Amino acid sequence: MPTIRTTHLEMTDPSRLRGRANPDPRLRVLEATVPEGRLNRFLYTLVGADWSWRDKLVWSDDEWRAYAEDERLRTFVAYFDGTPAGYYELLRAGDETQIAYFGLVPRFIGRGFGGALLTHALGTAWSAGTKRVWVHTCTRDHPAALANYLARGMTVFCVEDHESP
Repeated sequence: MPTIRTTHLEMTDPSRLRGRANPDPRLRVLEATVPEGRLNRFLYTLVGADWSWRDKLVWSDDEWRAYAEDERLRTFVAYFDGTPAGYYELLRAGDETQIAYFGLVPRFIGRGFGGALLTHALGTAWSAGTKRVWVHTCTRDHPAALANYLARGMTVFCVEDHESP
């Protein structure tokens, strides 16, 4: 069985954020302020299909609804000329915020949108008064994911290797 490496990253000071400008004014990021589990499922499936995001594929409509309606969760969608280009979810727990999911739709990878979207995610987390932002990525994710997190100023705090199921 192949080994999967999971890298956990954090940012504990907003001054460490090295932002990346939005490369195209047609890319807009909006918060989905009305919780809708089917939207979260759609985005999870659309973005995660190429990266083996499978853990939530078995969820029922009720599970998706409860997840989306969790008051600690915020969902943001990046649109390019009206088409979903990516998304991220921020999950607040106490004074910490996890970037629970983050990614681009495959056809929008390679345009510089990942850095801009991550800058938006980190800036949004900090603007909500968090004390720490954290995320994890693994070797199943896009090969540039780890580099993007590091380039925005996040630092590694844990690396784990485990067998792929």
